[in-house]
Amino acid sequence: MVNPILVTGAAGRVGAVGRTVTELLLRQGKAVRAMVRNEDERAQALRDMGAEVVVGDLLDLDSMHRVIAGCETMYFSMSISDAYLAATINTAAVAKHHGVKAFINMSQMTVSQMSITETTPSPQHKLQWLSEQALNWSGLPVVHVRPTVFLEGFFLTLTPDSVRQSNQIRLPFGEGKTSPVAAEDVARVVATLLENPQSHIGKIYHLTGPQSENMHFFAQEYSKALGRTITFQDIPVEPWRDELLKRGLPVHVVNHLTAMADLHRAGRFDRMSDDVRTLTGQGPLSVQEFVRKNAATFTASAKAKEA
Repeated sequence: MVNPILVTGAAGRVGAVGRTVTELLLRQGKAVRAMVRNEDERAQALRDMGAEVVVGDLLDLDSMHRVIAGCETMYFSMSISDAYLAATINTAAVAKHHGVKAFINMSQMTVSQMSITETTPSPQHKLQWLSEQALNWSGLPVVHVRPTVFLEGFFLTLTPDSVRQSNQIRLPFGEGKTSPVAAEDVARVVATLLENPQSHIGKIYHLTGPQSENMHFFAQEYSKALGRTITFQDIPVEPWRDELLKRGLPVHVVNHLTAMADLHRAGRFDRMSDDVRTLTGQGPLSVQEFVRKNAATFTASAKAKEA
């Protein structure tokens, strides 16, 4: 019997890395166990693809035994949460108990700039740094994947309204450079690692887009993709933070996004890596290509999609 590859967060919406990883592995003929939080239409869609779907909770010990038992290779990912560290340790403990032979961990690139004496104002960054430490201490065969900011995060989630309404990208990034990466590129890397993980154990991979530029440059890329002039408008951080809270985002998430904005302004997201191309043989998606693919979302006639 073939041991399935476990993909946690397989039904997630933001970025859809887990779902895309599941799809890529199934195309390669791999057996995949897709972990979801709820039995719903997204779970059924994964089942229709050919995945074994298991409902579980990263914080629940009993359900994680059901999820992990029988899997030798697994991908761990969790959305931004104040329970991130507890979920990581709970999952790692169960994975170690069941003798997992490859644990692919989704982290964040800012962790590479952190240490026991250096941190950031983001509560999420702190939890992710601690989670990496715990996984390293665990003795599990771990591969850390550290993407920079996701295109689907700031760019697809937080810029369409102002682009549609005023042809402006309104973000508190100042003159800082950034190199956003698409979730599909991150998913391709993760799928590659899961297909043949052993030579990657103990390594850390940093994932960026093909360019690190300021937002004025990316506004020009938006313009080329959309066929109209888009400009960048720097805005103060605090009113932007208040607006995010009004949207109903959790305080933990808003504090993380605000810290990321401050780090952008400070030039801390000016990063470049060739790891996407090196691992997959294909370069990452550019901002222009990404905006062109999602042009309807940035067009005034487009209806806002529900989260």
